[in-house]
Amino acid sequence: GSTPAEALADTVALAQATERLGYRRYWVAEHHNTASLAGTAPEVLTAHLAARTSSIRVGAGGVLLPHYSPLKVAEVFRTLHTLYPGRIDLGIGRTAGADAVATSALAQGPGALGDEHHPDQVDDLVGFLHGRLRPDHPFASVRAMPQGPGAPEMWVLGSSSYGAALAAGTGLFFSFAHFISPGHGPQLLANYRRRFRPSQRCPEPRANVGVSVVCAETDAEAERLALSADVWRLRPEGPERGPLLSVEDAEAVALTPVERVLLVQHRDRRVVGAPDRVRDRLLDLARAHDVDELVVLTVCHDVRARLRSYELLAEAFDLERRS
Repeated sequence: GSTPAEALADTVALAQATERLGYRRYWVAEHHNTASLAGTAPEVLTAHLAARTSSIRVGAGGVLLPHYSPLKVAEVFRTLHTLYPGRIDLGIGRTAGADAVATSALAQGPGALGDEHHPDQVDDLVGFLHGRLRPDHPFASVRAMPQGPGAPEMWVLGSSSYGAALAAGTGLFFSFAHFISPGHGPQLLANYRRRFRPSQRCPEPRANVGVSVVCAETDAEAERLALSADVWRLRPEGPERGPLLSVEDAEAVALTPVERVLLVQHRDRRVVGAPDRVRDRLLDLARAHDVDELVVLTVCHDVRARLRSYELLAEAFDLERRS
């Protein structure tokens, strides 16, 4: 419901607001060739958010690693960590975040690395970040600068057993995308913990769960606000998807019977309602997944409604406000 420039400015304002409200971290995503999403460069936006806030952790949720050199990603995030020590998160994903044409353009041709190379990319990224590539690695002599103590906190993002197994085998934290694939999270996270291989950087498994949430003063108002994203999800992915409709325009859309079924299915992935209802549902999800942290994804047409959702959640969970 805004221009790209306004959306980026709103992102800064929301990060500052969530910092005041007591949230622990603020992540930004990576998408390409989608007119409704302004976030194409999470590393740039992370730097800007870190500069405009003072204590909240900020980072990428996440960098889509198949598009990039692990060394370059390590250099970028080591630079961020050096500038803002103890505040930078690096989430990594393996999806394209784009249609086929944009994916090819990002690779400057059809030669992008396939999924079979992703585990090696992750290993290389970890090695560059921590200066611990194996001695026989062809790039063992290369150092990701700037060097210094510590490193960004690294998370594997995923919605399937692949991501959980990768995080466990590499000894990394895991962020499960409930908003994409809500059905099998508890078992997937149990497998992650059971198979986790401790490392010096991550001695114990740690996970959080990303949940799509819209919270408002009443259940009815929250349901109404959520409709914009519901209708937007029915459109084909790609540049033609367009921006979110206003609530009024979304209410006026004539849906086919099939679209109504899809809308209900999409709504089942989300937690929508008044504060007490949302809090109880989120606590249930946290218990079911055995996590102490949830990542809240709130998609609304009006940024004021999004901010109010964050405010109501902070009140419902008694977050400690920062001055």
